[in-house]
Amino acid sequence: MTTSLYEKIGGEAAVDAAVDLFYRKVLADSSINHFFDDVNMDEQRGKQKAFLAMVFGGPNGYTGKDLRSAHASLDGLDDSHFDAVAGHLQATLDELGVSGDLVQEVMSIAGGTRDDVLNR
Repeated sequence: MTTSLYEKIGGEAAVDAAVDLFYRKVLADSSINHFFDDVNMDEQRGKQKAFLAMVFGGPNGYTGKDLRSAHASLDGLDDSHFDAVAGHLQATLDELGVSGDLVQEVMSIAGGTRDDVLNR
């Protein structure tokens, strides 16, 4: 049986830690934090944890919108914003000591969402 990316990175505890650290970085970044002004961050963290668990091959408890719908109302969202968020994701994984090959796998998955997030 193949081990999922979710299990390889450490399961629920690792995803929880990563999402919490990731959003601290995002909210401290003035180039993107305005997109979260009207967002309930407790709900957002929960949705993000469930979403990542699902896309990494863990339990599927995600009940939120698809990526295209979830980001459709964000006026002015562009590649620079996507790149900033992706950079914070990579920095988070590096800071948490995730191995390079697993970081690459996560970043490949994240990169594959660009067109949906940017509604192209």
